[in-house]
Amino acid sequence: MIIKPLDDRVLIEIIEEEETKTASGLYIPDTAKEKPRMGKVIAVGTDEDLKEKVKVGDKIYFAKYGGEEIEMNGKNLKIIQRSDILAIVED
Repeated sequence: MIIKPLDDRVLIEIIEEEETKTASGLYIPDTAKEKPRMGKVIAVGTDEDLKEKVKVGDKIYFAKYGGEEIEMNGKNLKIIQRSDILAIVED
């Protein structure tokens, strides 16, 4: 299955946080963790201005409660709107 976002939407793969232990050695259960807010761009919608700013492969920070989560082929994906993109992460 191929998902192609429309208009000003972006399909991202959610990057899960690896750290599950505090500095003092306590383990954090999944129910107490915050939702991940970073993702890798998989596809960009049809908006020409958005295509100039966000490219496939970019890492981005997105709004905490933005977008629609989906699961495909065992991967956690999210479709978010342009307004939910907070920043592009440059290494």
